[in-house]
Amino acid sequence: MATVSPPWSYTLQLPHDPRSPGIARATLRAVLAARGLTGLTPTAELLASELLTNAHLHAPGPYALRVLSAEPDRLRVAVWDSDPVVPSGFREGPSGGPPAHDDEHGRGLHLVRACADAWGVSVLRELGASRGGKLLWAECRHSGGARD
Repeated sequence: MATVSPPWSYTLQLPHDPRSPGIARATLRAVLAARGLTGLTPTAELLASELLTNAHLHAPGPYALRVLSAEPDRLRVAVWDSDPVVPSGFREGPSGGPPAHDDEHGRGLHLVRACADAWGVSVLRELGASRGGKLLWAECRHSGGARD
C-alpha cells in the first residue's frame, strides 16, 4: 500500500544579524535530512542562501526562512522580509535583466531564477497583525523523483 506524506512546513524567525543566514542554512540542512530529502539539499541551500543574503543586505529588520512541501519531492524555500520593494532580479520585464558583466552585485537572484524550477514574489500589505513586506520564494524538485 502506498503512503502519502502530508504537507509540512517549518518557519525560522531570524534577527538582522550577519550570522542569521548561516544559522538558517544549517537549519534547512537538518530539516531536509529529517525529512529524507537530502537529495534536494544542494539546490535548496543555494536558493535559501541567495534569498537570505538578499534579505539581510537590503531589509533593515528581521526576516524569516520558510520551508514547505505540499508534494513529495518538491520543496518551496521562501524568505520574508519587511521591505516591500521587489528586487530587480525578481521583476519581470526590462528591469529584471541580468547585471552588467562588471557589476559587483546583483547576480544572486538571477542565480535563483536560473536554478529554481519555479520562483515568485508576493508583496504583503500591512493588515492588522501583519508586518507587510515581501515574500520571495523558489521551488526545487528531486531530479530522480526518488527520496533518499
